[in-house]
Amino acid sequence: MADPAAGALRANPRRLGRFRHVKIATFNINNVVARFDNLIEWLAEAEPDVVCLQELKTPTANFPAQALSQMGYEAVWKGQRAWNGVAILAKGAKPVVTRTALPGDTSDDQARYIEAAVAGVVVGCLYLPNGNPRPGPKFDYKLAWFYRLIAHGAALMASGAPVVLAGDFNVAPTEADIYQPNSWAGDALVTPQIREAFSRLLAQGWTDALRALPPGTPPWTFWSYLRNRWPTDKGLRIDHLLLSPHVARSLSACGVDRWTRGQDGASDHAPAWIQLDR
Repeated sequence: MADPAAGALRANPRRLGRFRHVKIATFNINNVVARFDNLIEWLAEAEPDVVCLQELKTPTANFPAQALSQMGYEAVWKGQRAWNGVAILAKGAKPVVTRTALPGDTSDDQARYIEAAVAGVVVGCLYLPNGNPRPGPKFDYKLAWFYRLIAHGAALMASGAPVVLAGDFNVAPTEADIYQPNSWAGDALVTPQIREAFSRLLAQGWTDALRALPPGTPPWTFWSYLRNRWPTDKGLRIDHLLLSPHVARSLSACGVDRWTRGQDGASDHAPAWIQLDR
């Protein structure tokens, strides 16, 4: 499919762009099977309409679709044994898949991108590579993947469709997106090359929704399991929701459900969300 947004329009032409009162969230669940109870508790409490999940860490066949359906959430997903994996959940509706991989490299078999039309929006769920250690092949792969995302983002933006790119971008865009003073110098999440790539993506016209958080609110979405970083609130903002102009005009609220990080057996990420109202 050459143009995913056009494909979404063909798949669901009457509903795309007609969203009303939609809550969209992104959550790196860090193993959907092991942390299924955590996911269920959050879904019941937060009641999002659309959810992007990353790091499923399970084969496609083992994704708990039936259990989620019993809660009212239909899903599309792409799993991978032990690593990666992405999914889009929707309350009361089946997402219409437009892509199951990021274009630009047919040899890339890592499950890091899935895209669907749902709730009147084209939603791209992504898990950008971590890139450590650097320098090395993992960092090179991260940069190459990011450049492919920039190219795909430009195509989505040019389509004029309402789009949300949501997921774990594995980049803290600025020093305001990491606790201070921090000890992450040289890490692939904060390198100038990665931050510059994020800026290039935003320059296409995307709105970084979580920058609208109330002043003084720590924007962290991730706290490492190491060095007591959750109890001391030494976090980073590496999970993002980027909105095309058509969607950004309808942004009415956003937030991070930090409480999930304190649950037993929690992911090292917390869900981030936006509310759209038209």
